Amino acid sequence: MFVRKWCSSLLAALILSVATQAAPALAAPACIGPASETWINLTVDRVRNSKGLITATLYSNDPKRFLVKNGSFYVASAPATAGQTRFCLFLPHPGTYAIAIYHDEDSSGTINRGGLFGIPTEAVGFSNNPTIFFGPPSLRSVLVKVDRTNQAITINLRKF
Repeated sequence: MFVRKWCSSLLAALILSVATQAAPALAAPACIGPASETWINLTVDRVRNSKGLITATLYSNDPKRFLVKNGSFYVASAPATAGQTRFCLFLPHPGTYAIAIYHDEDSSGTINRGGLFGIPTEAVGFSNNPTIFFGPPSLRSVLVKVDRTNQAITINLRKF
């Protein structure tokens, strides 16, 4: 009787120990954007100064919505840091996305444009760092596949 009681207690303790030692979920860091279980770590290179904000716009893999007013999932900003600005960006779920970045030096909430063709006067960048000639890049050139949380990408800013 004593052995049976001792074995049951030992078995219960082992089950409790295994249950409490399950792999912990990866805790979301302080990311920007609507909270979710998926995020990426962004490094924005070539930030000219620490004025204003680095603003990220997240787009789906839908050409009809890319760079169109109200076409993004959301727009979020982080304080600019000269040289490199690093932050974490929440994503709705694993998938394929496009990210557009600009350095909002005056914290106006919109990208400043100038000249006859409305060329951005603030530095801009896109996921995959496509070559930009006359006009914005294609959606196809900036798509990035995020198949797991906590991936990292670097986006280089460019001023025209």
